[in-house]
Amino acid sequence: MPAMDINEIMRHLPHRYPFLFVDRVLECEPGQHIKAIKNVSINEAFFQGHFPGYPVMPGVLIVEALAQVSAILAYFTRGDTHERGELLFFAGIDKARFKRPVFPGDQLLLESTELNVVRSVYKFSARASVAGELVAEAELMAAVRGVGP
Repeated sequence: MPAMDINEIMRHLPHRYPFLFVDRVLECEPGQHIKAIKNVSINEAFFQGHFPGYPVMPGVLIVEALAQVSAILAYFTRGDTHERGELLFFAGIDKARFKRPVFPGDQLLLESTELNVVRSVYKFSARASVAGELVAEAELMAAVRGVGP
């Protein structure tokens, strides 16, 4: 599948500024894997407090970016979008490891591979890297749940 720009990403994810952490999808193979990027800018609101004088992207937000890319893969695999009354909720994280800090100016390469799906619960192996160097990795779980009336 060809790349997704920000407009296509927002069709698949309910997240919006300031909590959308995927700028472009480079490739997405339904049921298999996805590669995307997050451009890390000093203008991100979290850098005001994390940490003044030494801005570092919080690890939990790197994991959130990985969860968002995994959700895009799941929605795309389902042939679905968040607009159809079901959302993909973060359900678990295992084996999370952080290897080095992420700074303003870095470009995160976000990759996720679908490991399995059981009754609308997805499991992914995800990793983030900067310039070919691993910065974080984890196994993530997400569950599809209906929302609204």
